[in-house]
Amino acid sequence: MTKFFEAIKFPKLRTALVSIDSALNRVLAEKIIAEQDVPGFNRSAVDGFAVNATETIGATQFQPKIFQLTPRNRASSGKARQIWTGNPLPAGTDAVVMLEDTKRVRDRVDVWNQVTPGQNVSKKGEDIQKGTTAVEAGTRLKPQHLGFISALGVGNVKVFEKPRVAVLNTGNELKRLGEELEENQIFDTNSHVLRALCSELGAEPIDLGLARDDANEISEKLKVGLRKADAVMTSGGTSVGGLDLVPDAVNDIGNPGVIIHGIAMRPGMPTALAAVEGKPILILPGNPVAAMVAFEVFARPLICRLLGMKQVEPRPAVQAKMTRGIATALGRRNFVRVRIFKRDEQLLAEPVSAKGSSMISTMTRANGYVIVPENREGLEEKESVIAQLFDTVEG
Repeated sequence: MTKFFEAIKFPKLRTALVSIDSALNRVLAEKIIAEQDVPGFNRSAVDGFAVNATETIGATQFQPKIFQLTPRNRASSGKARQIWTGNPLPAGTDAVVMLEDTKRVRDRVDVWNQVTPGQNVSKKGEDIQKGTTAVEAGTRLKPQHLGFISALGVGNVKVFEKPRVAVLNTGNELKRLGEELEENQIFDTNSHVLRALCSELGAEPIDLGLARDDANEISEKLKVGLRKADAVMTSGGTSVGGLDLVPDAVNDIGNPGVIIHGIAMRPGMPTALAAVEGKPILILPGNPVAAMVAFEVFARPLICRLLGMKQVEPRPAVQAKMTRGIATALGRRNFVRVRIFKRDEQLLAEPVSAKGSSMISTMTRANGYVIVPENREGLEEKESVIAQLFDTVEG
């Protein structure tokens, strides 16, 4: 990836100001600095009675400490005030006795448990102090970030614009959905899969449609993609030592052209990485599973960079034990589809298929994948592995 990234002229990322209600899953373009303490005052963390903690020393259910209730915002010696979660502490108090540790009798309250100064109190600036960084730039904004930002009184945030990724699928055998299939033809699946993967990651996909196995048609489609998008992604028309229409078309369009062609991985070996005038082109295999795996390995880090993220956003990972052994090819990094499920409080990984990169159904039966390194010839039964998840673990 280093050589590939060196050939790309990453432009200055575009930004937009959006409301926090529109910012979910967007990437923050500038850090958020707290302009005030949160909370802005000492407040109760529970429902109960605000007291001076030293006056509760020795309190038990059999020998409660008795306080007179006051409605004022100041409690003098021997006084307490009823208070609810989030209410500011009255002057003269420094702790809150929980409601269940008391008994109210008309205008007095019996306290059964002693408290210490600061107990059940959220202190001023405890969540965040004025002048400190609340959320760093490059953070993908999740609901908790939006809640934190809103607590600071910030209603609009600057985010990076979504990078545009143009997607092209190639092949004489392909038909659009809704068209009638002729003999030996199939419906286009990769365009839908790759555009969905782009959207899932936060990019804006651009549909370049289909191109026949024709060098001129492919070239024209690629030129359109390079004009409209920040990156171009193709599938099909690439095979090491075979029909290389897409790599050849890329090389004819501009420099430096194809940088890497053929990766020691399975599935996804025919993948190629290219650049034209500083714009990246990912040339993915035509087999759907191979295209999806290649997207994970190469498109994910590229899009994360174009999103303005400081690092690649990995898939969630879990540790599991293989339900059976599998054999893989030595000298290639193998991505084995697995079904992760829980049995007797233990996570297990069941291989779905180590072969068949054209069988997209294996991706629907799997919920993750395990990487077998190049220096291994497979995995053993009951071996502990790390699985990358693209769906939820089965219960």
